Amino acid sequence: MNTLTVVFLVLALGYLLGRASIKGLSLGTSGIILVALVFGHFGYSIPKEIQNLGLALFVCAVGYIAGPVFFHTFKQKAFAFITLGIVIILVGGAVSLAAIYLFDIPTPLSVGLMCGALTSTPGLAAAIEASGDAMASVGYGIGYPFGVVGVVLFVQLLPKLFKYDIQAEIEALTAVDVSRTQKTEKKKLQIDPFGLCCFSIASMLGILLGNIKIPLPGGATFSFGVSGGPLITGLLFGYLRNIGRLSLEVPDKTLKVLREFGLALFLLGAGLSAGNGFVAVLKEYGVGLFLIGVVMTTLPMIVGFVLSRKVFKIAPFTSLGSICGGMTSTPALGALIAVAGTDSVAASYAATYPVALISVVLLSQFLCIFG
Repeated sequence: MNTLTVVFLVLALGYLLGRASIKGLSLGTSGIILVALVFGHFGYSIPKEIQNLGLALFVCAVGYIAGPVFFHTFKQKAFAFITLGIVIILVGGAVSLAAIYLFDIPTPLSVGLMCGALTSTPGLAAAIEASGDAMASVGYGIGYPFGVVGVVLFVQLLPKLFKYDIQAEIEALTAVDVSRTQKTEKKKLQIDPFGLCCFSIASMLGILLGNIKIPLPGGATFSFGVSGGPLITGLLFGYLRNIGRLSLEVPDKTLKVLREFGLALFLLGAGLSAGNGFVAVLKEYGVGLFLIGVVMTTLPMIVGFVLSRKVFKIAPFTSLGSICGGMTSTPALGALIAVAGTDSVAASYAATYPVALISVVLLSQFLCIFG
């Protein structure tokens, strides 16, 4: 099959799988990654640019939508979001360190497993650079599938488990949005009715920002990459809304289509990539390694949620958004948006995500050098 046939076949089958529901739980868009894993196992692949295009579309659209409430949310709970981003990653690192010493797992393999469990490609890159060992990629491939699916299920299960009044929680969450939209708007100049020009400019500037290399201790570098750069510029464009008379706005319908299509392409590429050799790796290193990855995904979420709710007293859906950001999980944010029925949950994701991203890069290097 040619590339386009694979793309649309996996997307179609993935949405069909995601539609299936067991006791109210479903994978939604994340069903794509499971179908992609199977296709990847049989050697199918797509160019990396398609996955990156999807990622850029998704995070820029999320930034645009969350922009009006992000700065307000971060200002109120800055310390909480920073702490959550660091603690979630440190818990994952503690499990990785325990695996190294208790189960005699090679350090690069364990660190790669942690990066997969936290779905952090920048962390994996840092681990490979610091260790010089490709075994980190093997661990990443084992931890990544549950790292995606586990967080998706977590954000769907928690509201049902604690029987939250979703409507009441969301009404409180979106109050800031309402206050902003009630402001009187002056007549603005729009370049095109769909807002695609401004969205393209925001995405382009975000990719350029993501490519900037920031030096770190030990000679390594850090960058926001395709996942962080467009998110930041999307937040800024969404918050500013206009420059003078020039409108930067993109209609909600356009943003929602771009967000969904981008997420689908990203999951498609990630699943095909992780599926290649996944079964062979499990046979070689055993299912036990996969189970350690499950703990690396689950324990940080539990600790982060308890910390968010009990210590910082953050509202449930804002807490879940921060968990998605702390786990650097783009697919889980998509699932949470679907559960909540509003994009406002993306504000806490955007507040926690950069801190977690920097933390996992630094921790990966530290473990590989000193672990």
